[in-house]
Amino acid sequence: MLPPELPPQPAPTRAEAELIERYLEVVDLLGRVNPTQDGDTYRGLRAAQALVGKATALRDALVLGGERRTARLTLPPESVS
Repeated sequence: MLPPELPPQPAPTRAEAELIERYLEVVDLLGRVNPTQDGDTYRGLRAAQALVGKATALRDALVLGGERRTARLTLPPESVS
């Protein structure tokens, strides 16, 4: 007898999709940098240089709009009268 089927997963949010995309870009570049893979040194060097920018984009995607979301929770500054 099979276990009951789980309900379908909701589609990822835009922020979650961006995080996944940035993560996969970093993984692709790490595969190119891997010295055990066939390819020339210049290809690995270019991938390593691109990795810096992609890692930064991944870090930024991890914020997931935190500043924008928390801005809705803060109180406006008191007016000085």
